[in-house]
Amino acid sequence: MTNQAPVAWVTGGTGGIGSAICRSLAADGYQVVAGYHNPEKAKKWLEAQKADGYDNIVLSGIDLTDYDACVAGVKEISEAHGPVSVLVNCAGITRDGTMKKMTPEQWHEVIDTNLNSVFNTCRSVIEGMLENGYGRIINISSINGRKGQFGQVNYAAAKAGMHGLTMSLAQETATKGITVNTVSPGYIATDMINNIPEKVREAIRETIPVKRYGTPEEIARLVTFLADKQSGFITGANVDINGGQFMG
Repeated sequence: MTNQAPVAWVTGGTGGIGSAICRSLAADGYQVVAGYHNPEKAKKWLEAQKADGYDNIVLSGIDLTDYDACVAGVKEISEAHGPVSVLVNCAGITRDGTMKKMTPEQWHEVIDTNLNSVFNTCRSVIEGMLENGYGRIINISSINGRKGQFGQVNYAAAKAGMHGLTMSLAQETATKGITVNTVSPGYIATDMINNIPEKVREAIRETIPVKRYGTPEEIARLVTFLADKQSGFITGANVDINGGQFMG
């Protein structure tokens, strides 16, 4: 084992929210393993993290839609750095379209990446967490999994299903030192939002009671709090972080 720091595996770690989560956990003393999809982008991303002083972040290109790849990937992570004690499921894609126009491919791609992957990753780490008597699993869902969204039946279904998994797994592991929670962000100021035309961005902002977008760092702060050893009485919860846009 090359590093005695607790290991945090963040899927989708090179994205906007994922990057902030990786940096926050790294600053909190974790050995962070950041998942990625695009190798070229990931290499440049890691160089930027190193330049900012985050030497305790490494990359992992596990295919999250492939169960066997996840099992093998977790084994590699454990052998290189130690057992995964924190899993953050942050990977996600969109393939929007109304039900009338949505193709089976659009449906399955989103369900595979956003929901089936959560089973694959959780199943791959849960035995190790049970053996060690400790673990933190944090699933990054969405406001649209809470309230639905026009043109996103696939995405909303996956994100809502994520919390169903959270609640069930939380019950299975509640006496084992493992917590499982969901975080449901609203509209966050990432590249995806910033690339929307300004007029549309303003219209969205007006629907948020606090009248601003959230920041990736605000999501990361919440995730790091839930990952902490002292957060052991919080499990099976969904934490909305959306500026008051959806309350329920």
